[in-house]
Amino acid sequence: MAKIIGGIGTSHIPTVGHVMDSGTMVGDYWEPFINGIQPARQWIKKNKPDVCIVVYNDHGSNFSLKDVIPFGIGMADKFLPADEGYGRRNVPTCYGHQALSAHIAESLIFDEFDIVMSNELDVDHGLTVPLSILYDQPSEWPCKVIPLYVGVVQYPQPTGNRCYNLGKAIRKAVDSFPEDITVAILGTGGLSHQLQGPRAGLINQDYDQKWLTGLVNDPLTTKDISHTELIRETGSEGIEAIMWLVMRGAMDDKVNEVYRFMHAPVSNTNYSLIILENQNKGGK
Repeated sequence: MAKIIGGIGTSHIPTVGHVMDSGTMVGDYWEPFINGIQPARQWIKKNKPDVCIVVYNDHGSNFSLKDVIPFGIGMADKFLPADEGYGRRNVPTCYGHQALSAHIAESLIFDEFDIVMSNELDVDHGLTVPLSILYDQPSEWPCKVIPLYVGVVQYPQPTGNRCYNLGKAIRKAVDSFPEDITVAILGTGGLSHQLQGPRAGLINQDYDQKWLTGLVNDPLTTKDISHTELIRETGSEGIEAIMWLVMRGAMDDKVNEVYRFMHAPVSNTNYSLIILENQNKGGK
């Protein structure tokens, strides 16, 4: 049977992908970031998940205001890097796991958790940058990838509670998939950052640390934090943190925090990274 072996939360800053691709991730500015992500690379190298479910948001690469989609899943056998205005990013194509995607989609819908199914989907920095953070610059990604996108760009976004329960439903689906494979789930985006307006550049590390501790140890309280509080404390783009709740919902109630790293500024954000493992590694 399939098994979720870990949950990873990470920001998905586009600048990180650009400097990796251009070979310019060097010097004093980048050294703390490079050092800080190494334990995540060691974890993924040691645990070798067969499939990564990447919870991310599309940044207008596939969907515009013409179609505002709360939740969707990639169903295809492959996903090309998106052209975000300067050509497709020079990273490997993501190959999907169609059987698991179909199983998750069916399970979610039968659980009355409607989800859009995309049979053609290009994946932008929201998905490819987290893979680069974990796997560096391989000739091909070492895992199959299932994109799970959340609509956080346009108001109203899904609630934290809805995201957390989506994670629970994904966990149920993975646990019932008959193939003997290992799965990691990534929650991406956030934490505190705001890209426009008078508060552009907002970073609130104290709140981010408090929120992360709540995510690990008290998710039932953290999932109910209002959008108003999140945006007030972490900026308009800080709302992306709700995607980490999908990851947390897919994990056991009790988890071990294997690693946490936070560094600011990276671009104009508070880069954050966390690795969680279920306390009961043998159970489901």
